[in-house]
Amino acid sequence: MPDSRSLLSRTARPPRGRRRVMAVAAVLVAALLPVGLGSGAASAEAKLPPPPVTTPQFHTTPTGAPGTASAIRSWQVQSSAVTGGTDGAALSRTGYDTSGWYVGPARSTVLAAMLADGLYPDVFHSKNLSRIDPAMFQVPWWYRSTFTVQGDGRTVLRADGIIPGADVWVNGRKVASRSTVQGGYTVNDIDITADVHPGENAVAFEVPPTDPDKDLTLGWVDWNQTPPDNNMGIWRDVEVLRTGGVSLSNAHVTPDLDLPSLDRADLTVAVDAHNAGSTAETVRVTGSVGGNGAAVPLSRSVELAAGQTRTVTFTPADTPGLTLRHPAVWWPVGEGAHPLYDLKLSAEQGGAVTDRAATSFGVRSVTSSVAPGGGRQFVVNGRKVQLRGGGWAPDMFLRDDQGRTADELGYVADLGLNTVRLEGKLENPEFYDMADRAGIMVLPGWECCDKWEAWAGTGGEPWTDEDRAVAARSAADEAVLLHNHPSVVAFLIGSDNAPPADIAKPYADALTGAGWSVPIVSAASDQSTEPTGDSGMKMNGPYAYVPPNYWYSTRDDQGGAIGFDSETSAGEAIPRLPTLQSMLTPEEQRQLWQEPKTPQYHAGKTGSQFSDLSIFDNALSHRYGAPTSVTDYVRKAQLANYEATRAQFEAFGSKAAADKPATGVIYWMLNNAWPSLHWHLFDYDLDQAGGYFGAKKANEPVHVQFAYDTSAVQVVNHTPDATGKLTARVRVRDMDGTVRQDQQAKVNPVPGGHTSDALTLKPPSGLTTAYFVELTLSDANGKEVSRNVYWNSTEPDVLDNAKTTWYYTPESSYADLTGLAKLGDADVRATAESGVGPGVRAALAKSPAPGGQATTRVTLRNDGKVPAVGLHAGMVGARHGAAVAPVSWSDDDITLFPGQQITLTATYRPADLHGDTPAVELSGFNVPTAKAVAARG
Repeated sequence: MPDSRSLLSRTARPPRGRRRVMAVAAVLVAALLPVGLGSGAASAEAKLPPPPVTTPQFHTTPTGAPGTASAIRSWQVQSSAVTGGTDGAALSRTGYDTSGWYVGPARSTVLAAMLADGLYPDVFHSKNLSRIDPAMFQVPWWYRSTFTVQGDGRTVLRADGIIPGADVWVNGRKVASRSTVQGGYTVNDIDITADVHPGENAVAFEVPPTDPDKDLTLGWVDWNQTPPDNNMGIWRDVEVLRTGGVSLSNAHVTPDLDLPSLDRADLTVAVDAHNAGSTAETVRVTGSVGGNGAAVPLSRSVELAAGQTRTVTFTPADTPGLTLRHPAVWWPVGEGAHPLYDLKLSAEQGGAVTDRAATSFGVRSVTSSVAPGGGRQFVVNGRKVQLRGGGWAPDMFLRDDQGRTADELGYVADLGLNTVRLEGKLENPEFYDMADRAGIMVLPGWECCDKWEAWAGTGGEPWTDEDRAVAARSAADEAVLLHNHPSVVAFLIGSDNAPPADIAKPYADALTGAGWSVPIVSAASDQSTEPTGDSGMKMNGPYAYVPPNYWYSTRDDQGGAIGFDSETSAGEAIPRLPTLQSMLTPEEQRQLWQEPKTPQYHAGKTGSQFSDLSIFDNALSHRYGAPTSVTDYVRKAQLANYEATRAQFEAFGSKAAADKPATGVIYWMLNNAWPSLHWHLFDYDLDQAGGYFGAKKANEPVHVQFAYDTSAVQVVNHTPDATGKLTARVRVRDMDGTVRQDQQAKVNPVPGGHTSDALTLKPPSGLTTAYFVELTLSDANGKEVSRNVYWNSTEPDVLDNAKTTWYYTPESSYADLTGLAKLGDADVRATAESGVGPGVRAALAKSPAPGGQATTRVTLRNDGKVPAVGLHAGMVGARHGAAVAPVSWSDDDITLFPGQQITLTATYRPADLHGDTPAVELSGFNVPTAKAVAARG
């Protein structure tokens, strides 16, 4: 399908083609279809939803004494098409009959509640999602719950994260309307003191239909298919706050770290105190800052007029203990430790606590500026840090699974990355807590291509004055959520486009007014606005397949390793065969390799440039040979994804300290909202395919690599400390593994964050067309530090630069790697032993909690006569054969030459074996599959 925006000028068009013109025809066609399963059309008549299959238990929420916040524990959810004319006055009464209603968890969109109640099983398989009729969600839906109140005091209902907003009722009275409670990121405090009574109370939210082109909520653009309900509902906590007459909010700490010594930090503590009463009050604000083995007491008496909100501030000038000597400094992962401090505050009147506030924070400094070459250079604690990460996607239905979130963030560190970018789809508080503890930097910001950037003409209805107010409120409320988290290192007020000054300034004012202290960035693209200036970021693609040498391009219209690339990758990411079989029908699997231009429902959104895999499949066939089966397709795709992903990170990593430095790269994307065929480093089921291990290889702490632009063999030091003396060795091998060239070079210590060239590779003549380059790096004691194997061609990939588009650069000729397909089966022997013994398994049988870790070591030896290429070791249960995930491998998808031996280590949770014995399953490009090796425990 041609680029529908090809007639637009480069400066006028959105930087990535996600966009609307091509979708218009699809919308018009859909509007003509009858309403039914998968029609995608809305009905003018209310569509009745099906009844629940299994209804989870509903829980009334108990609330506590003043100073407590209690999140609503569960919701009863139903369509207004079912409740008919019944209004909130009746629905918000205790005792209302909710028979047949769905029951959803505390954070639950409408469709998430339906899934929790057993509807639409296996919704992610094939096109099952399309069979959910979106007409059901074109009417309001009701959320209802109950909570208990005990004792006197003020009661506040805090509504946070309602898509797109709601009318709110308590005990039969309307307490707030959609005109106030609107926007997916606003926090709404509703005083319901006069509306509640001791004992059980009821609350009801009437949530209208939503459209990301009309509402400041969230949309999915071309990431995946659109959820039929557009994520309408309650996706963050609704809390019942109990306070006295004076309440506390927005408690935050701003550290001023002495640079470069890091031996002193001055802390400024602030909290907003609000007097809700009708008379003046005197309140004492007390508390402490604790951490690193010490606690600093805080105390201040404050006078508040009736209805007054006042910021109470503590500084070293009035509280000398807030000057920390030798503070425990928070560093990003790979740069140092990630310690946290705690702030605890309370407001007291007459010796009684009226409210409490608490938060954790880190002592760190973050600044940024635009470096030569145009990239935004982040400086953390006085040290330049290259941000290497991926774009984050939550679950498609915004289901809150904190265990899964922890696993996904664990993969970030395992990959050697240090950053995630949130383009819209901003997360729940626990996400940022996890990032703090893991040392993972976060780049949150608004999304493109819908209402959020309607002012850019890329989609969405024009903004009204009301929209401007909601946007500013959203920024201020997100700032309160984010600003204590040391992991958050910036906020992007634009994505594909920088907002105009009359929108950018309210954003900046809202952020700084809430205590924001880290950079505010204009956009994720190469644009500027006032007052935030040049973005220092670029968004030149690609988003579809490009060969490895692309990443060394210095062209301004491409995404090579110069500056800060905020979203870029070689696009398609093909899972391993078991995952592929779980998400696609046999016919869809056949189309993958036989009909590449047939749209794949699990590729990009229907109608987008990414809805089929023809670009990737064309390159795969030219470079590796036309696939002969889905198995052949998948094995070739693993190699293609490995080398493309490795090259991207290698190019950026090697140029972190260049004259025009590569200051950051965000792989598009880290993960997916559902099982997908593109844009991820690991699959939705947490399985790791070829691209994962290509990225992990490139981002290892000290790394030896081949530079596609200069043929240099380079040593890249991703750590902050200098290496010792090293030795690089290069062996060039024919396709059968025969060594044709063997070179060594001494490498002087490489400073932290720098790259050193060891030698320039000049392959000998007479090589097979496809050949191997094996690189190893050893320390002064001969211990191997890094090993890296390439499969190259005497016929290189040639880019057709003149035909570069916003999403990829085609090739005029391709590397010939077809010789790989002629390799016979490799003979690999494996032995494995595990740290999980009978005692551990017995303990797990009694307590299945996933505590602790186990390790399995597998030794692989190539006893055959041909190289074992893309040799993959997977952890499985010995009896049931199910994959263990998540798992951290020391290395994987390796190439092992005849006579070579290597030991790999897997780390995982024993509970994920589900009582089975650990085993290792081998596969690979030319390694027979289903060769399981039982591990000895």
